Amino acid sequence: MRGSPTRHTLKAAWLTMAVAAACAVLFPHSAHAGDRLLATWGVSQVEGAAGGGLTPWAVIAGSGSSNQVGGSAFVTHSKTNDGYDLKVAGAAVGIRDRVELSMARWSFKLSPQVQPDKSIEMNSVGVKVKVVGDAVYDQDSWVPQVSVGAQYKVNNDEALLNLFKVDSDGVDFYASATKLWLGAAGGYNVLANLTLRLTKANQFGLMGFGGVGHTHRKLMAEGSLGLMLRDDLVVGAEYRQKPNNLEDTAATLKEQAAWDVFVAWFPTRQLSLTAAWLNLGNIVGKPDQQGLYLSGQVSF
Repeated sequence: MRGSPTRHTLKAAWLTMAVAAACAVLFPHSAHAGDRLLATWGVSQVEGAAGGGLTPWAVIAGSGSSNQVGGSAFVTHSKTNDGYDLKVAGAAVGIRDRVELSMARWSFKLSPQVQPDKSIEMNSVGVKVKVVGDAVYDQDSWVPQVSVGAQYKVNNDEALLNLFKVDSDGVDFYASATKLWLGAAGGYNVLANLTLRLTKANQFGLMGFGGVGHTHRKLMAEGSLGLMLRDDLVVGAEYRQKPNNLEDTAATLKEQAAWDVFVAWFPTRQLSLTAAWLNLGNIVGKPDQQGLYLSGQVSF
């Protein structure tokens, strides 16, 4: 489906913002949200969901507890060794630590060696629902917190979509399981997350969706592992598989998994800063694309 992607995205974005505004009106007492333990809401994932930088977790955005509404807003910037430049901005609202609505806007500037002064724009809107468990408080149970979600993404670059014969939009469906073990590693808290995603997005959606002979979603695995050195400081690593839909079109478009190592600092309950070394693998014939990833988030 290549028609009017911007119009569809704007409708979804307005719906997300309308629900967030309604929550603020219906639950005005939740403006002081912030009863959850520091850092247990994670940071902002690049598609807007709460979690790590690369992958969503089962946690819900914002610091609000089960009788509160919380939220977050973030900006992210990353630049690779060959000059690819990614900027992302977004926001999310968490309703009673049960439902999350999110949105993000991507601007991806291509390497000058590929095409000078060319940027690809993409929009993402998402929803996540906690199904069972609590990542933090169910310490006497092996059951993790489990959430299911969906992310609708739209690529606005018609020339690219026509060149590679790919779709302009797609929906990723995922399930995440997250568990925090208090004092599990020499007295330090340990967090682990596993996400299974059904997707046909190429390079997260920046190269469109699907491809010739690849019209169905594929199951991809994502994972995060973090160690809380202090209540306000987390170090860890992430891994995210990506489908390889375009290799039949051109060998230079072979896609590889992404990974990072990160440190996230929560100097206050309202602010977090994340720095990571990010490796995206091959991007349009440029192998081993890696570089510094920086992200800032405000939460309530």
